Amino acid sequence: MGVAVSGGGDSMALLHLLHDCFADVGVTLCVATVDHGLRDGSHDEAMMVAAEAAKLGLSHDVLEWRDRPEGGNLQDEARNARYGLLTNWARINDLSVIALGHTADDQAETLLMRLGRASGVSGLSAMPRMRAMDGVSLMRPLLDVTRDQLRAYLRKKQVAWVDDPSNEDTRFERIRIRQAMASLAPIGLTVERLAAVAQNLGAAREALDWYTFLAAREMLEIRDGAIVIDQREFRTLPDEIAHRLLVRAVQWVGGAVYPPRRDPMMQAQRTARQGGSFTLAGCRILTRVQKVWICREVKRVADEVVEPGATWDGRWRIYGGDIHGHQVRALGSVGLAQVPDWRSTGLPGPVLEATPAVWQNHHLVAAPSAGFAQGWIAEEVRNGEEFFAALLSH
Repeated sequence: MGVAVSGGGDSMALLHLLHDCFADVGVTLCVATVDHGLRDGSHDEAMMVAAEAAKLGLSHDVLEWRDRPEGGNLQDEARNARYGLLTNWARINDLSVIALGHTADDQAETLLMRLGRASGVSGLSAMPRMRAMDGVSLMRPLLDVTRDQLRAYLRKKQVAWVDDPSNEDTRFERIRIRQAMASLAPIGLTVERLAAVAQNLGAAREALDWYTFLAAREMLEIRDGAIVIDQREFRTLPDEIAHRLLVRAVQWVGGAVYPPRRDPMMQAQRTARQGGSFTLAGCRILTRVQKVWICREVKRVADEVVEPGATWDGRWRIYGGDIHGHQVRALGSVGLAQVPDWRSTGLPGPVLEATPAVWQNHHLVAAPSAGFAQGWIAEEVRNGEEFFAALLSH
């Protein structure tokens, strides 16, 4: 089992708890520390974790974040990089599970942060105890344990930990929330109770996900990289189920890790119910003959170019002909105009424009999705069943 240890109190306690738990039952622990390199002292902290792991007879690796972006939300980028580095490390070391040190305090803080954003049930619900990411299970065994309890455990064992200086930096929303929580406890909003609310909302989320899954099975199909929903049936869905179904469809088609914000999603939902066209998160939502189509936005794939046989847009692979001098690019409006019988496919033009085609310079060689295969085959890399499974996973 892998263990992610930053050197802070939560993860250091996790390391020692797992070592105590599994010392005599044949479970090997491997330790990793992600060094984001964002502040002085981060390397020294990683070395402290390495020394602690060595005391316990455990292997330790430092995972350095080298390709840092120059702009954007640095905290979000760092979190995504951390998970990417950890799951890649796990696959290299044949580890199917990584334990993370999230606590009841993290649950409570996240709940309050998302309350401030008027989040729905999913946003307010608890972090899951288990989550699959890139073929690795992320496990959070400490979600019922408070930060204070963990530090008391470390003091009893005489184990040192490092407090990240950024934990006092009020420029970060989470730190402001953490400081405000001290004034909430006297009125009954303790860490334990807030975490319990998040758990209750997690149970509600699971129920909503189940009914979303049933609705998807009833009214949805996947065609040529697009999701197609029966518009009449979609109109009968409760708002929350319709919202969740559309969010997951947009994430699936656009490849986004996180869902779009609620306000634009509400506008997309109105479009799906009332008719029209709307662009969101790399996707286009349009209605045709009582059908709602969620397809890739052609502008997002206009610059995607690969050789035949390679994966295009992370979703397609085209093969079957002579690859010499050929490229796979989006069909686009120019290519669609060269396929006179594309309407016989039953697919709307905007859907076909965002599908892959084979080109030789400016000459269209093949467009399998548009009924112009010419001996070429286009296959989706992802199985459609994965979409339905994703409706029940977090």
